[in-house]
Amino acid sequence: MRGILSPKLDDFIDNINTQIEQAAKEGIKPTPALARSRLEALAAFITREEPVSYWSEQSIQLEDHAVPVLVYSPDPAVALPVMVFFHGGGHMCGSAKLYDPICRRIANTAQVVVVSVDYRLAPEYPYPNALEEGEQVLLRYREVLQDVAHTETLLVCGDSAGGAMCTSLVARMVGNPDLHIAQQILVYPSVDYTMNMPSIEENGKGFFLEKPRIQWYFDNYLPADCDRASVSPLHMPLPDNLPRTLVIVAGCDPLRDEGLAYAERLSALNADVEIQNFEGMVHAFMNLEDLVPDECQQLYRCMGDFIHSAR
Repeated sequence: MRGILSPKLDDFIDNINTQIEQAAKEGIKPTPALARSRLEALAAFITREEPVSYWSEQSIQLEDHAVPVLVYSPDPAVALPVMVFFHGGGHMCGSAKLYDPICRRIANTAQVVVVSVDYRLAPEYPYPNALEEGEQVLLRYREVLQDVAHTETLLVCGDSAGGAMCTSLVARMVGNPDLHIAQQILVYPSVDYTMNMPSIEENGKGFFLEKPRIQWYFDNYLPADCDRASVSPLHMPLPDNLPRTLVIVAGCDPLRDEGLAYAERLSALNADVEIQNFEGMVHAFMNLEDLVPDECQQLYRCMGDFIHSAR
């Protein structure tokens, strides 16, 4: 069923749809640079400043390059759970800088230490480069927390493509004796690279993120000979000892149904799963806080309640 848009987003969506129609008329083709600049422009929709007690730029050095991270804590003297955060952007766009205000809000509202990963992007670094970087960050995140008190409770969180990274990494690493991921929080996650769920069609036009753009993202991220089902979290083999999971979906998102289906799949494996459905919201509404402040605050509170209810 097609979602019913919140009136709060009417003007925004009308403007976006006009831009999409105009670009089609002018024959403008997507490029990585154009897609990145347009996503970064969403920074204009989060204008409220969010002070945080501790913030630092750090990096984790790998064999041939460093992975930059931003670290946040609402109180570096208090031991809190650690969240490793992977931003969204279709595996091609986004940055830790763009998500800085979001990570500040998560740290303060959910009372966690946040390690936000600035992983390398496709098409320059296609699958599985970012996952390999993410794996190393999860194994070595303590290296960037020397000045921050923290507990040994580790969770992963990501939105959209970042959600796909989170749950792909969980599936890869759940049996690793050097790592215990206690929870995962997936915000409108992209978990089906085959694009076969009903909402891809029902919500795939006129709601900001559109089906052709999703296809373009995946074509740039995944190798041409890739079996897309085998690397999709919705379809790949999963272990039976998955961590406690919160799945957040948006009613007007083309990715809505795959998030719900993924939650159902985890539940069938006897995982502890919670679902929050934000009816009337579009994909990436967390980046549109000025337009939907109540919904964003509810989302952050939902994260905090989920994290700390497991203590």
